[in-house]
Amino acid sequence: MVSIEEALKLINHQQVDLIPDELPLAQSLDCYLSDQIISPFDLPSFDNSAMDGYAVCGEQKSFEIIGEVAAGNTVDTRLKEGQAIRIFTGGKVPENTTAVIMQEKIEVEGKTLKLEDEPVKGKNIRKKGVEIAAGQVVFETGHRITPATIGVLSSLGFGTVSVYQQPSIHIIATGNELVEPGETKKIGQIYESNSQTLASALQNQGFYCGGRKIIEDDLEAITAGISDSLNQCDVLLISGGISVGDYDYVKQALEENGVQEVFYKIFQKPGKPLYFGRKENQFVFALPGNPASSLTCFYVYALPLLQRLSGGKGDGLMHVNIPISHSYEIEFDRPVFLKAKIENKNVTILDGQGSSMIHSMAQGNALVFVKGPIKLTEGDLVDCLLI
Repeated sequence: MVSIEEALKLINHQQVDLIPDELPLAQSLDCYLSDQIISPFDLPSFDNSAMDGYAVCGEQKSFEIIGEVAAGNTVDTRLKEGQAIRIFTGGKVPENTTAVIMQEKIEVEGKTLKLEDEPVKGKNIRKKGVEIAAGQVVFETGHRITPATIGVLSSLGFGTVSVYQQPSIHIIATGNELVEPGETKKIGQIYESNSQTLASALQNQGFYCGGRKIIEDDLEAITAGISDSLNQCDVLLISGGISVGDYDYVKQALEENGVQEVFYKIFQKPGKPLYFGRKENQFVFALPGNPASSLTCFYVYALPLLQRLSGGKGDGLMHVNIPISHSYEIEFDRPVFLKAKIENKNVTILDGQGSSMIHSMAQGNALVFVKGPIKLTEGDLVDCLLI
């Protein structure tokens, strides 16, 4: 058995091979950049208007209106002293423009523009390169592509982007009692939920489950199922069958498939029977079968490795320190991840902390990590993992 710190260190020290790839920008969301992004030009690439109004030349209160400039107009326009031109948001500002006057602060009489106040030089003009300069490093290698990233890259004209390939991931759920949702179950059976939960957690974190299967508690079947998945994936997530029961065959099946154990069992609650192994450049997490334990272990241990395999730093979930809204006591001597909810700048430990209870996890948005035994009082800062 290892500590949480030892387990995370063993995972983080695994050598990973990153494979660069070129993807269409529209397909790159949640990938990590494999190269720097250098701006090919200034952004904006020309002085443009920040709003609808009039571009004016001079600092008087009355101007002659000579025309208009719409967004997308590529004709170069030059204003002379005392002239004004109708302009719209994003329109290219004419040469010699003193300022753009918002339309709510003007009066038009025929071809004459009258202002309430004298123009302020540079007002309402977005200057060329004010956001990004030509040659500037826009994003560093390892940057995770977000919707805003795609917006920036689109603005810079990138149709494709260099990223690291994401790992292919398979999920296996084991258990004689498991039935697919939607099918008819008998007394003694339960609907399988862990593989669905893990696949959703993967998607929520920007990954994709490439294969999912349910296998009965049979050594031969589990061994064959693991072999099949290892022929197709980089990371295998297994739910259940990793404890010490009479029908827990996963550990033996992994050994028969040549997977080398890195660690087995962690001093924590929930999720003690967690297995992590490696076969060449493939990784296996055998997660506990209890739903809350399975998802907690995925977030804490599997997610950081998946991020590293994709070119990220492997920070896992975001951590924040937040005051607890009530007193809480843990009497046992073990680190614990508690299902919790953050609201109104405080965190509340929820009822239903059993490792089989995932409903409380669905009601919450955080895991509170503390080391027992401990007595917490209202206002104490606690470490919260945002889920």
